[in-house]
Amino acid sequence: MPSPNDRDAIKITAEDLAAVAIPEPAVSAQSAPSSGARVYGTINETAEQFVSVPAEHASIFLQGWFYLGLAGLLGAIAGWAIVEPGFADGVSGSSHSHWGNIIIIPLIITLMCIGFGISESIVERSFRKALLRGALALPLGILLGFMFDMMAETIYAMGIRLSFEAGAQTMRNPALWVVRGLAWTVFGAAGGVVYGIVGQSMKKGTYGVLGGALGAGLGGVIFNPIALATHGGAVSRAVGFALVGLATGVGMGLVESALKDRWLYVVAGPLAGKQFILYKTETNIGSRQESDIYLFKDPQILPRHAVINISGARVMLHATGLVLWAGQTVHNRVLQHGDLLKIGRYAFRYKEKHRS
Repeated sequence: MPSPNDRDAIKITAEDLAAVAIPEPAVSAQSAPSSGARVYGTINETAEQFVSVPAEHASIFLQGWFYLGLAGLLGAIAGWAIVEPGFADGVSGSSHSHWGNIIIIPLIITLMCIGFGISESIVERSFRKALLRGALALPLGILLGFMFDMMAETIYAMGIRLSFEAGAQTMRNPALWVVRGLAWTVFGAAGGVVYGIVGQSMKKGTYGVLGGALGAGLGGVIFNPIALATHGGAVSRAVGFALVGLATGVGMGLVESALKDRWLYVVAGPLAGKQFILYKTETNIGSRQESDIYLFKDPQILPRHAVINISGARVMLHATGLVLWAGQTVHNRVLQHGDLLKIGRYAFRYKEKHRS
């Protein structure tokens, strides 16, 4: 006999299930970031950059290896041109009768250091900063020029003696080319030291020393073959020192670019193609020429428009002026690899090493 509960059972048909509507969850006002609200990056964000920014042509003049190489080339040529009238072939550098033999290397190092110190500021149109860096690079270059010249002479003399004892008797022996290259690595190291000091970054200086030493060493190795091919004299010195300066600057730029870990790449604007490597714990962005990232020709840019702070693995943007991310205004944001930031007429792509 069926129980009363069985007789009162509720029956649900397929039509009843189809008629059920599930309400959409309400979005609270707090969950949607409003314009000007603080926005912090998270690894789950998918809004990213669907805002179209037309990419502009990247000028070769804004590549570090190019402008540093050009600075080294011009510095070396200028030093040679000044000293060559007082230089005598076959005379030891310690001779007091020929001033050119005494100061040729220190002067070339000094002018290369000045070039490395001011070249980046010049391509960024920050001429006031270039003057300040040049004023600092001049005494540093003179001091390091004479100091590193003595170090190079010592290394070269020891290497020559060891090579002669091993059987290398003429300058046509490649072993002597290598000796000169090893001795001249200190010239590039001097340029790297100045590059780091004027840039106020130990890491920048370390990269500069490594790249400069590699470049100058390569230039030193090919110096003797150039002298043999041109039969010595002024022409061989001009070509040889020019290539040493060029190789030193190119080496610094390539090593710096290869070892960078965090940087802003300019996608659009007057500096399109330039990369600003984030060395310092605090990087200032603004319209002041002394800013770490100087943004010119834009009245929308404030003197201190934004600051990027680095604390461990966290890279934080603090904006006092208008900064757009994914089309919305941000005041504070933890930057993530691939973030696209718009500041006035400039657009930057934030990048990190070892990220796809």
